[in-house]
Amino acid sequence: MKKIDARTFKQDVQEAHRQQIVRLRKSGRPNKETAEIVGISESHCSKVWQRFKKEGPGSIVKGKRGRRQGEQRDLTTEQEAEIKRLIIDKAPNQLKLSFALWTRDAVRLLIEQKSGIAMPIRTVGEYLKRWGFTPQKPAKWAKEQSTPAVVNWLAKEYPAISKRAKQEKAEIYWGDETGIQTGANVERGYSPKGKTPVLRQTGRKHRINMISAITNQGKVRFMFYKETMNSKRLITFMKRLVKDAGRKVYLILDNLKVHHSHVVMDWLEKHKDKIEVFYLPSYSPELNPDEYLNNSLKGRVHSGERAQNVKQLESKSRKHMKHLQNRSCKVKKFFDHPCASYAA
Repeated sequence: MKKIDARTFKQDVQEAHRQQIVRLRKSGRPNKETAEIVGISESHCSKVWQRFKKEGPGSIVKGKRGRRQGEQRDLTTEQEAEIKRLIIDKAPNQLKLSFALWTRDAVRLLIEQKSGIAMPIRTVGEYLKRWGFTPQKPAKWAKEQSTPAVVNWLAKEYPAISKRAKQEKAEIYWGDETGIQTGANVERGYSPKGKTPVLRQTGRKHRINMISAITNQGKVRFMFYKETMNSKRLITFMKRLVKDAGRKVYLILDNLKVHHSHVVMDWLEKHKDKIEVFYLPSYSPELNPDEYLNNSLKGRVHSGERAQNVKQLESKSRKHMKHLQNRSCKVKKFFDHPCASYAA
C-alpha cells in the first residue's frame, strides 16, 4: 500500500489518524500492521504511539499551526509595554523628540531611543495597529488656557452655579456665537484613485452669523444676524431668551469682548432679577456644550447640495436648527461629550 506523507493532511484528518493509531496499538497490533491499515509510515506510527504513552491523550489532539503569537518580534513584551505607556502618557517633546504628535517617524525614533532597534517604518505601523493606535486629527486646545482655572470651574464654580439655579428655580443656558459661510468644504467624496473629485460652487463669499443657547434638557434658542455681534444684538437675544423661558435665566458664555461691554453690564444690572450671566474659563471652548451644536450645524449646512447665496445658506441653517428644536434627544447628546458631561 502506498504511504502518504501525513503532513499533507488537514488537521482533522491527522487527529483522526492519530486516534486510529492509538486504538489499534491498544488492541495489540504491532506498528507495521497498524501503519499498513492507516496508510502511513511505520516510523510515524511509532512516533505517535510513543508520544501518547509518554504525554497522554492531550498529545494526539490537533494543535495550532504556524508561528506562535509574539514569536520572532523585534520588541520584547516588556519593551512593547514601555513604548505604549510613553505614547499614552507623554508628548514627543517631553521625551526630547522634535515632533508635535506621535507619528510613525516619532515612534520609530522612540523605539530606537529605548531599545536600540532601528525598525523599518512599515513595521512601526504594524506595531501601532496591533496596539490599537490609529492616526487621528488632533483636537486643538489653546496654549493660553489656564489649567487651574478649568479645574476650579469644574470643581467649584459650576457646581455653585447649579446649586444656586436650583434654589432660585432658574434655567441654565449655555450660549455661543458662530459663523457659517459658503465655500467651506467639510465633506469627502469617493472617486477613482488619482482622480480628485471636483465640486462646483460659487466663488463669492456669503456669510451669516448665529447666536444660540441650549439647556441640558434639550431646549434650543437661536437668532440669525448678518453683521458682527455687538451689545445691542446680544441684549436683543437675551431679552428673547428671558421672555421665552418664563423664569429666571442663568446664561453661561465665553469671554468674547462684547459679552463684557459696559452696555451689556449695565443692562444686566437692571435686569438681574430675570437673568444673570456667567463666564467660562478663557480659551476653553470644549467646556461649552453649545460648541458641539455649532459643529453639528456646520456639518449639516455644508453637506448635500451646496448653498450658493445668503438666502440658501440661512434656509439650510434654519432648517437644521428647527430640526434640533424638535429633537431634544439630539441636543441632550451634545452634553455626552467627555468635556461637556459635567453639565449634563
